Amino acid sequence: MSKEVSEEGQTQHHGKDYVDPPPAPLIDMAELRLWAFYRALIAEFIATLLFLYITVATVIGHKKQSGPCDGVGLLGIAWGFGGMIFVLVYCTAGISGGHINPAVTFGLFLARKVSLIRALAYMVAQCLGAICGTGLVKAFMKHSYNSLGGGANEVNSGYSKGTALGAEIIGTFVLVYTVFSAIDPKRSARDSHVPVLAPLPIGFAVFMVHLATIPITGTGINPARSFGAAVIYNNGKAWDDHWIFWVGPFVGALAAAAYHQYILRAAAIKALGSFRSNPTN
Repeated sequence: MSKEVSEEGQTQHHGKDYVDPPPAPLIDMAELRLWAFYRALIAEFIATLLFLYITVATVIGHKKQSGPCDGVGLLGIAWGFGGMIFVLVYCTAGISGGHINPAVTFGLFLARKVSLIRALAYMVAQCLGAICGTGLVKAFMKHSYNSLGGGANEVNSGYSKGTALGAEIIGTFVLVYTVFSAIDPKRSARDSHVPVLAPLPIGFAVFMVHLATIPITGTGINPARSFGAAVIYNNGKAWDDHWIFWVGPFVGALAAAAYHQYILRAAAIKALGSFRSNPTN
């Protein structure tokens, strides 16, 4: 028997040392009367705006350089995306939960962490923020923006649509699975430092996924990021395979939510029940 299950059984014998929040209602009309709900929408809008502005500007700035060693390179772009997620999740986690990504919101909705109304409102705020953030990049770097692809996601040459879809599914699975692990109430109760450090593994997951998938799709794993760039650039191949950057992340989020909530946690609960029935095993 693992140490984790043994320790959990010992603490559970005298009562749980953590509390699972109750499932969010499917439709909660009362949220519409709360200022906290609209404050969260503003936070998601501003966070996604800042995310797109910094990251797309980083991509355009790198492409603008002429030499092979100029600019930040693929590694720098990955750090830009991962670093901004770390910063913005840290800033907004206490206000909106720090989603900044419709796929993350969708995964949390499937796990009953947010209501349908909040999930849909978050997605709209995120997409609007992404459009505005990319629009600022175009306003400040218009010539470079138009000539260097606008930071839009597309299936790169040499890769099939199936490969691109698979990359988006797996990449989003990594991200959303990390989010679920970082916000797990059991882990937060056991390790007091986890709530402070939770944005770090989430940002690092984004960084690692970008390293792997930038050559394939430019890395979406965030439908708002892909949608905002496509709306503002609105040229070339920006819309050709845009469905991949919605279907892939949503399927990846669904898989991550199912895996964490209904396989990992369900297995842990079953093991705990077995321990409580036979504490001497």
